[in-house]
Amino acid sequence: GAIGVGIDIPTGLTRRGVWGTEPVKEHPDTEHSIVGLEIPRWAELLEMSSRCYELSQLGYIGVDFVLDKNKGPMILELNARPGLAIQIANGNGLLHRLRMIEALRDHGGLSTDPAERVA
Repeated sequence: GAIGVGIDIPTGLTRRGVWGTEPVKEHPDTEHSIVGLEIPRWAELLEMSSRCYELSQLGYIGVDFVLDKNKGPMILELNARPGLAIQIANGNGLLHRLRMIEALRDHGGLSTDPAERVA
């Protein structure tokens, strides 16, 4: 029943959402817009996500976070096979991104440092 929200990776701004298979622009319960929101501590979330590779050794994972007012960002779970909803929410497939990362790896340009991978 969760809403998948596509996020622009460089900026941390929300772009669009999907609920089930339906595109949405508002949260179905509150009717508040889910488009154009700035994700707090975005750079920190990206680096935490990048560090999950060393933790899981999975090349492609989905990382679910919760942002707690007092404790900050916390990882809820790692998804080994994130579904199609994430691609629908982003309005963009992943194949071109995965190929770019594989090319970096194959040419020795994929850093082992999580912060460098984010950059």
